[in-house]
Amino acid sequence: MKEYCPRCGMERVGAFRFCRGCRLDFDTLGTTPSGPPASLPSAEPIEARAVAAGRSGRRFSGRAILGASLAIVVGLAVIGSLQKTDPGSPTTAPTTAARVLAAATATPTATPAPTPGPTFGPTGQTTEADVVRVVDGDTIVVAFGGREYKVRYIGMDTPETKDPNSPVQWMGPQATAANAALVAGQTVVLEKDVSEVDRFDRLLRHVWLTDGTAWTLVNLELVRQGVASAKSYPPDVRYDDVYRVAQADAQRSGLGLWGPPSAPPTLAPAAMPTPEPIANPKPPSKCHPSYDPCLPIVADLDCADIRAMEVDPVSVIGPDDYRLDANNDGLGCE
Repeated sequence: MKEYCPRCGMERVGAFRFCRGCRLDFDTLGTTPSGPPASLPSAEPIEARAVAAGRSGRRFSGRAILGASLAIVVGLAVIGSLQKTDPGSPTTAPTTAARVLAAATATPTATPAPTPGPTFGPTGQTTEADVVRVVDGDTIVVAFGGREYKVRYIGMDTPETKDPNSPVQWMGPQATAANAALVAGQTVVLEKDVSEVDRFDRLLRHVWLTDGTAWTLVNLELVRQGVASAKSYPPDVRYDDVYRVAQADAQRSGLGLWGPPSAPPTLAPAAMPTPEPIANPKPPSKCHPSYDPCLPIVADLDCADIRAMEVDPVSVIGPDDYRLDANNDGLGCE
């Protein structure tokens, strides 16, 4: 026989005399209901439905809270990933969200204008001149203003080919040829540094060529080719640093002066004639053999000394040990 709770009308289940719907203990009533109360529906008690609805509401509220909590946690994690990166992480590129956030918060900056490249050309006082002839690797003769001038390149030096006191030096002819290939028959621009002339009255200049758009510094080009060496002549030092860099490049490349010297040809030793004895040798002369009239053999003489001796001009007929013939025309101190 079925038993029903007298309070809520729920059917008793199992052997316990206890109503699960409203938690009523049947034994405390002293009676056992034999059927459902007439005033309550037999399908589902109203209080049971209320209890069930209350439980269902609690489950719905818990899920909502859990979902909201998960959304907050995920949002915080995303924000944290945008703000910092684990140093040990192998990540190499920011996420899309990080790029969007960075673009939104970045301060716009103006793009700097490109710096114009340096220009290379004369910066000092200049004179235009026509090249009359090439003397050697670092000396030319030019004409301007109705006169001719001998010009000595500054900031560099080439092996000698015209020095009467020394033989033609190695690479001297190559330096002269390189200089001639650049300036022979050309119009050049002479740039003054500090000094006007040297002790031989040669103009001291940086020598330039131009095609109307670009400049070529002849002194520098000879150093680049390895036929000239950088040499400082204070106070004329405007391009000394440029010449030194060019020499370093030529040395690294083993060009010209910085390459292996060519070995001279090997010649068989010639038989030396037996000298004949000289009878009554003359006493050594006290006159220098290179000059006429006689100049004494001393450590050095200059033109002031020659004029004081009243023997100027003198003919230079040998090595010019006293450097009296500045223009190499055979006359000293004229």
